[in-house]
Amino acid sequence: MNVVIAGGGIVGSHLATELSDEGADVTLIERDPERARVLSNRLDCLVITGMANNLETLRSAGADEADHFIAVTASDEVNMISCGMVASEFAAGVRIARIRNIDYSAARVSGKQFLGIDYVVDPEVEATRQILTSVKHGAMSDVLLFETSDLQMRSIPVTERFAFVDLALHEVMSRADVSLIVAVIVRGQKYFIPDGDTVIREGDMLYMVGREEDFTKLFPKLGKQYTWLEDIIIVGGGKVGQLTAEGLIGEREPTRGGRRRKKRPRKRRRVQFVERNYERCKELSARFPNALVTNADVTDEGIFHEERLGGADLLIATTENQELNMVTALYGRSLGVSRSMVLVKSAAYANIAAQLKIDVSVSVKNAVIDSILSRIRSGRLRSVRSIFDGRVQVVEVTLGERSRLIGHTLTQLRLPEDTLFVSVKRDGEVAVPSGAYVPAAGDQLVAVCRKGSLEKLEELCDPPSTQEEPGVVV
Repeated sequence: MNVVIAGGGIVGSHLATELSDEGADVTLIERDPERARVLSNRLDCLVITGMANNLETLRSAGADEADHFIAVTASDEVNMISCGMVASEFAAGVRIARIRNIDYSAARVSGKQFLGIDYVVDPEVEATRQILTSVKHGAMSDVLLFETSDLQMRSIPVTERFAFVDLALHEVMSRADVSLIVAVIVRGQKYFIPDGDTVIREGDMLYMVGREEDFTKLFPKLGKQYTWLEDIIIVGGGKVGQLTAEGLIGEREPTRGGRRRKKRPRKRRRVQFVERNYERCKELSARFPNALVTNADVTDEGIFHEERLGGADLLIATTENQELNMVTALYGRSLGVSRSMVLVKSAAYANIAAQLKIDVSVSVKNAVIDSILSRIRSGRLRSVRSIFDGRVQVVEVTLGERSRLIGHTLTQLRLPEDTLFVSVKRDGEVAVPSGAYVPAAGDQLVAVCRKGSLEKLEELCDPPSTQEEPGVVV
């Protein structure tokens, strides 16, 4: 796979690293000579110095032969123009652009080609999707949903409140009485796929897979009880805050068990903004007449008491200052806010937020990278989420008829290093595969694997038709 990436910032360099490690031929275009020199020494790919909206630069980067052209420079205009030039001059390939300042509701560009762009990725829109998904599930942890399964993945930090510290996993599952899989454990600067004898330590981050009802049984044992989040404070009235409010206002409490409550009507969510900019407050009031808008600086001493914010069910800090978001969330929790959620720019801050017992953190960078990678995965393998700063991938894969996995139990197979299947869907039925599971063509699997194993995993699941018939992988 040939990939040209325009923009050597945090997102562009991260994408280049991930794709290069998977065996793709990557060329990175960066306009700043010093930045290009640093990237050339650090990345295992070709780095070209130049403007992405220059035809000769694009031709030198191999855009005419690229399977994917990804524009993630700091300029929306450059991203759009460069995609348009690639589309008009070099017809082949898929073009993806990161664009921040575009009105989806007016332009209607989501999901259709626009100015030569096949896919538009808006960082704030992607982050908002993750925020709303987490709120829907109680804002008790990060939530990853799968398309081919009703299972979900949650990240659970092991704090002193964790009821099962210093116990082996098989004891934890027995005492908790839940059917969950701990797919990955992050401990310090390392990760590993555990077995039943692995002992849980304080400070671990557990990535667990299971059904929602099992997580609902687990969380009370961890000091968290699912409740309908009715009163929600959004700190910061920028784009993410507004999109989040748009998704929350008017949403009603769901019925349980498919039956309506007889004695009281279902509750609607109530949203309150805290925004320091007066002009933006007027805009918020006009756009959200059913929301309470408070013009105040959240750093002012006493603001939580004056505005009676301490009794809220959830505080979502969405300002552009990630440090302020984390401090605000912690302060709100100390005054009685039940749940806290923060918007951060990097995975490092997301890890810090977990250590500080902030319930949910959403990384804008990770949201963009996950969205782009999910668009460019080829064949039957599709990326769903990167965890532990991209070193671990959660992917969905469909087995082809020539898959080397077919006909052998999981215990017989030599899977790529650090690879674990956590879900299988066959004939509409979803299950957690055991060692006796025998893969069949058409099975839809969810796998957790290290980044360097993705290419091998795809070859096992759907080998090229020109390849000689493989031997048994046992």
